[in-house]
Amino acid sequence: MKTLMDVQELQDRMTSGAQTILLDVRWALGDPHGHEHYREAHIPGAVYVDMETQLCAPGGPGIGRHPLPDADALQEAARQWGLNDGDAVVAYDDSGNLAAARLWWLLRNAGFPSVSLLDGGLTAWRAAGLDVEGGEERHCVGDVHLSEGHMPVVSLPDLLEPATVDVLLDARAGERFRGEQEPVDPQAGHIPGALSAPTADNLGADRRFRPADELRRRFDALGADRGHVAVYCGSGITAAHEIAALAIAGIDASLFPGSWSQWATTDGLPVATGA
Repeated sequence: MKTLMDVQELQDRMTSGAQTILLDVRWALGDPHGHEHYREAHIPGAVYVDMETQLCAPGGPGIGRHPLPDADALQEAARQWGLNDGDAVVAYDDSGNLAAARLWWLLRNAGFPSVSLLDGGLTAWRAAGLDVEGGEERHCVGDVHLSEGHMPVVSLPDLLEPATVDVLLDARAGERFRGEQEPVDPQAGHIPGALSAPTADNLGADRRFRPADELRRRFDALGADRGHVAVYCGSGITAAHEIAALAIAGIDASLFPGSWSQWATTDGLPVATGA
């Protein structure tokens, strides 16, 4: 199943009766009210997914703010969403899939092949003049079987070995990369040797991903055609969006799950600032 699905394709699937599980991953840094936003308005039939409790394990100094969830915990959450083996999943949010990409990556990592992002998310759905609904949607408990280890990752020790990664991309906003501001983590700056590649630049003004050829030119200019690419962000969430963009461009990339929140809270590691 391809990385992106547009609104028309989703409508066609829903009209045809094809088994499709819609998952709403409303979450943004500094906004804890995703569930409330979902209850106010969501795509009909969509089930709410809680980022903090279902797509992350508890975090802390030295491991990062949003570690990957345990495989068994993710499987149980997926069954609560109503997911069965053989279903197709379409995930979305209202921020250009900056949050929903975490779910996309986790399900791909868990060996679930049929998962796409709704390109443009709720913004595109509304722009097409389609109805939304409020309240809460629940499905019968599913029986999906998930595993782990199907997507490439790099660990902190990997990044301390110079030959492991050829190109390290930092998906945070440029001002955080440069160390001009840091709203969440205890240190400002970036991992030495990383290149700034804000994930927001993967999107157009309509919050849809830029065309594949544009994304390819963007990442080739950053050296992504030169070998092993790895991506990090603040805590491993929006880095998944960059990996999705790289996939659209035809480039495989590894995730550093602990990201800056792990690096910045591990004693003795160097920190770089500036452009």
